Amino acid sequence: MSKLACDIPMKPITPIVIGIILVLGILVSSICVTSEGEGNDEGFAIYLTKKDIPPAQMEALSHVNLADQPIISVEDVITYNAQTHEIKLTDEAFERISELEVPVEGKSFMVCVDKRPVYWGAFWVIWSSMSFNGVTIWLPPILEEPHVIRLELGYPCSFYTGEDPRSNPVVIESLEQAGKLINGLLAVVDELPHSMKGYELYSWLEDGQWHFTLITGTNRNKTVEEIGSREDVISETGWVRV
Repeated sequence: MSKLACDIPMKPITPIVIGIILVLGILVSSICVTSEGEGNDEGFAIYLTKKDIPPAQMEALSHVNLADQPIISVEDVITYNAQTHEIKLTDEAFERISELEVPVEGKSFMVCVDKRPVYWGAFWVIWSSMSFNGVTIWLPPILEEPHVIRLELGYPCSFYTGEDPRSNPVVIESLEQAGKLINGLLAVVDELPHSMKGYELYSWLEDGQWHFTLITGTNRNKTVEEIGSREDVISETGWVRV
C-alpha cells in the first residue's frame, strides 16, 4: 500500500511574521483574562450560601460557595448609613427580604465585594430563643416605612463579643464609590422620634467636665463605647444617640 505524500516547500518565518504572531497571542490572552473576570466588579452585595449552610457550621468551614445570585445587590441599595449600618432598600428588595424564610437557628449570609466574601452573618427571626454571637439582620423588619434593614451585632445585642467587622474599609469604600454611602442623616430635626421605651440619659465626669449622652431606650445594657461615642446619630428607624 503506497503512502500519499505531499512535499510542500517550507519558507523561513520572517521576524515580521513572528511579531504579528506574538501580538495576536497577547490580544487573545487579554481577551481570555477579561472574559474570565467579567462580572466580578459588581461591588457590594449580600449572598446566601449555595447549600444553605446553617450558621452553627460556618466557622468550621474553610470555604463556602455563594448562591448563584445575591439576595441584595448594590442596585437594591438606596443608601447605606455608615454610622448605624442601616441599609435603605428599594421596594422590591425590601419585599424579597421580608418574605425570606428563616428558621429559628438562623440563615447564613455573606457580605461580599466583587463576589469576594468580606465577613459573614445570619438572618435571624425576632421570636427565636437561640442566641448568636455574630452579625445579624433581624426579620421581619419592625417598620414597614421606611424600607430599612440593619446589620446588628449579635442576637440579642448584649450577647455579642469580639470586633465589629461592619466598618471594613473594603465594604465602606465600595459603597462610597457606588454613591450609596451616607454618614448619618444630614437633615435637621425639630423633635426626636417617638421611642416605645423612652430615652436614657447618661452622665459622667471626665477631666473636670460633665458629659451627657441621650440614647434610645432598650431592654439591653448599653456598652461603654455606645455611651461615650462623640458621634451624633438620628437614624431613619428612630435610633438616637446625641
